[in-house]
Amino acid sequence: MNKKLISVIVVVVLAALAAIFLLNRQAGNQGEIAVGVILPLTGDGAKYGEAAMQGIELAWHQSADVAPRLIYEDDQGQASTAIAAFQRLASQGKVPVVIGPMYSSTTLAVAPIAERRQIVLFSPSASTPELSEAGDYVFRNWPSDTFEGGAMAEFVYHTLGHHRIAILGQNLDYALGITREFKKEYQANGGEIIAEEYYSPGTTDFRTILTKLKTQGAEVVYLPGMYAEIAVILRQQKELGYRPVNVSCVGFDNVEVLKLAGDATEGVLFARPAYDAESDEPLTKGFVDAFRTKYGTDPGVYAAHAYDAARIILSVIQGGNTTPEDIKKALYEVEAFPGVTGSTTFDEYGDVAKPIQFMMVKNGKFSKYDD
Repeated sequence: MNKKLISVIVVVVLAALAAIFLLNRQAGNQGEIAVGVILPLTGDGAKYGEAAMQGIELAWHQSADVAPRLIYEDDQGQASTAIAAFQRLASQGKVPVVIGPMYSSTTLAVAPIAERRQIVLFSPSASTPELSEAGDYVFRNWPSDTFEGGAMAEFVYHTLGHHRIAILGQNLDYALGITREFKKEYQANGGEIIAEEYYSPGTTDFRTILTKLKTQGAEVVYLPGMYAEIAVILRQQKELGYRPVNVSCVGFDNVEVLKLAGDATEGVLFARPAYDAESDEPLTKGFVDAFRTKYGTDPGVYAAHAYDAARIILSVIQGGNTTPEDIKKALYEVEAFPGVTGSTTFDEYGDVAKPIQFMMVKNGKFSKYDD
């Protein structure tokens, strides 16, 4: 064999080995692990799930390094389905971390299992105060209802000057949790709860309850719940000629409610974790522009929180933390992570403290509250 042929063979072999090394390195970096995602991709909460998925996908798309594989599970917004989804991700997917679920009820259902199996659970939107005590492996970058419920109570009592209010809330962990915090702060300020009514998810007829509230003279109504049912409430208020001041929560924050209830939404006030899609801050503007380009729509608060959650998880994994224990430790060490929803630092409960923003429906659009 002549020297020229040997040289050619050596070059080919080295090139092949280099390619194999590169592929192995890419697979062995973050590609050899998978990240689980549990979202309500069907059912009443599908719009929330779609927004969160878009935020996560954008973060993955923008990742400069090789990103882990994503394994999606649809929990349909149901606790039992979320548990089954988590079990599949843990047993079959062998994931060290799961982004989601979104609802307080589904996250609370999964949290004990995640803690027992020592798999990191990171919710981008669960808000119940109970989650603070759910375990060392449970995190969220959405503030607890303690912040939103209390802030809204202060806002209604002091800023709006309403000292008597009725509550028409959804019988859902999220809504019940935020209602408890609202009531506690509102009554501590001297406010009076003149009526309390609760309904099951999926309720479509509120006329009897609304007539009762109207008769009782409820001029201000707090509506903690999800947008689909709130849209029905607002439409039926209008049909009955009952137009109280309506105040709500972040569950109202979905543009679908504007389509479902039309001008019956005008004037509704609601609270949500602070996020400004119109900000000129470079990180936020870059996110909004990229989201618009990719999806043809503006990102809401759920897409933004999911985007930040995904970026935090990516930064931790790309920092060399690939086991549940290492990911957990790295998350507790996160300090002032710059995000489109603000700076994120986790406390000893895996919680974050973020400001609350007050919004209103004005001229058929969500706008910042201006007094």
